[in-house]
Amino acid sequence: MISFTVTAVVFGVVFLAELPDKTALAGLVLGTRYRASYVFAGVAAAFALHVVLAVAAGSVLTLLPQQVVHALTGVLFLGGAAVLLRTKVEADGDAEIRKPENQSFWKVAGAGFMLILVAEFGDLTQIMTANLAARYDDPVSVGLGAVLALWAVAGLGIVGGKALMKRVPLRLITKIAAVLMLGLGVWSLWEAVAG
Repeated sequence: MISFTVTAVVFGVVFLAELPDKTALAGLVLGTRYRASYVFAGVAAAFALHVVLAVAAGSVLTLLPQQVVHALTGVLFLGGAAVLLRTKVEADGDAEIRKPENQSFWKVAGAGFMLILVAEFGDLTQIMTANLAARYDDPVSVGLGAVLALWAVAGLGIVGGKALMKRVPLRLITKIAAVLMLGLGVWSLWEAVAG
């Protein structure tokens, strides 16, 4: 049975953490060069594969004693918060964008899939998804929340990335994601010590 609370929490955390990530900008660039629906198909497939791998890894962590899982996830969340706080957000350059000649579905979707597959492997949001799967011991709810968040960010990046970044500073989004991860890290460590 799907827990909508777990799905919503995972969606919020993963969405905020992925928004300032390089893949949102990569989606924006791909969306300006190729047909958006083709790009999204490839990117969505790659994100789904990453979520399956992350949830499987997190589910293995549930075999450990709860205090160890809480301590491990707490440390990883704190590390993720530190990475986000240290990340410098760079402005998008004014590079000239030329439309490529070959716009076939398989070529465009394949390019999006390979880009995300390589760029996101071992990425912060994949590690966070594994942590959340271990924390909540609800792989379906965690997987659903994570994949919907990643797809939402990809869609925003592909279709409306520039408009969003004009209205909401990327630094603010990054700081909000870091604060959420910091809170989850402290809470997990508290549960490890108190549990």
